[in-house]
Amino acid sequence: MEHVETFNGQVIGLLHKNLEDDNRIDAYIPSPTVQNHAANLLPLPNGDLLCVWFAGTQEGISDISVLCSRLRKGSSAWTNPVKLSDDPKRSEQNPVLFLTPENELWLLYTAQPAGRQNESIVRRRISNDLGETWGPIEVLFDTPGTFVRQPPVILDDGAWVIPLFRCKTSPGVVWTGDHDYASYRISEDAGRTWKEVVVPGSLGCVHMNIGRLKDGAWLALYRSRWADHIYRSVSTDGRAWSVPEPLKLPNNNSSIQFTILDNGHVALVFNNSSSLGMTERRASLYDDIPDDGQIPVAIPGEEETAIIPVNDGSKSAFWGAPRAPLTLAVSEDGGKSWPFMRDLEVGDGYCLTNNSKEELNREYSYPSIKQTPDGYIHIAFTYFRQKMKYTRVNEAWVREKS
Repeated sequence: MEHVETFNGQVIGLLHKNLEDDNRIDAYIPSPTVQNHAANLLPLPNGDLLCVWFAGTQEGISDISVLCSRLRKGSSAWTNPVKLSDDPKRSEQNPVLFLTPENELWLLYTAQPAGRQNESIVRRRISNDLGETWGPIEVLFDTPGTFVRQPPVILDDGAWVIPLFRCKTSPGVVWTGDHDYASYRISEDAGRTWKEVVVPGSLGCVHMNIGRLKDGAWLALYRSRWADHIYRSVSTDGRAWSVPEPLKLPNNNSSIQFTILDNGHVALVFNNSSSLGMTERRASLYDDIPDDGQIPVAIPGEEETAIIPVNDGSKSAFWGAPRAPLTLAVSEDGGKSWPFMRDLEVGDGYCLTNNSKEELNREYSYPSIKQTPDGYIHIAFTYFRQKMKYTRVNEAWVREKS
């Protein structure tokens, strides 16, 4: 009899109705690795849905690579994943998918030595058949400390924008996130050349997520290194951004993602929690990775076209705030208020360690969200750092119990 792999009582890869909610479809995406994290979804023109994430033993270790699985149009199961990167000397993280106007599919991801985000570079692969096959791996941005997490956007004037965050540290000091800030690369020539622009006043604001509102304005939401609130900034043209301001929504120094729905509403997935009242914390993201005996150094980057935010020492990054619950929220006013919310997952969200081998981590985190023309909202996220979980709902589902 053929062995069928299961997780939490469900067959891996197979779509199924949620046991407690017939209006919700779930699936655990197949993966052969111990740890799985940082989903990114992309609906394709042929009706397929792609999901990429990073996987291996533990985040920051050099056996971490990018995986990709596909939910084919009309299929009831996610495919077994394909490995799209495999550098034995670097941890390859935060994959992002981008479909150009010419239907070139770009995969972007970071690559850095173990535990050294301040030495990260951004690599790229291109597919000309919607991800069935891929071209060679190349370096897109070689400025050390450059990180991606959110998908690129195309502005009204045709310029391409890739939101970034920059990881900085002082010479001889291990990176902790205290000096990170938001920037973006912009191309006026379809990705052949790029210019970097720093978001003003963005110290501590990372994972810049950009979307165009129904009124033509541009919205950006940010993760906070301070684990206090989600931050918001706006732009009339997608080029000049206001200083990020905190929303009432909490943030726990974990990733968020939003998408603009067909009706103009903003749908956001985030952890509805912060560091408020927390007494336990981690030293850094990589404090459970064995020290390799080398002292990281601050590496100068390229000249930016704005003043780099400087930390005056009054704030430090907070690591270890619970990554739960995982909540879907909807805004009808461009992300100013969020009257409709519903939890996707609840639990204690324990993440004072990234350890997946011993199943110690219990976070629901790093969501990706997209809507397809049929109105369905597709979400993928980290489940205990053991599996990637996929969920399908619609906007009415959020409002049912708000």
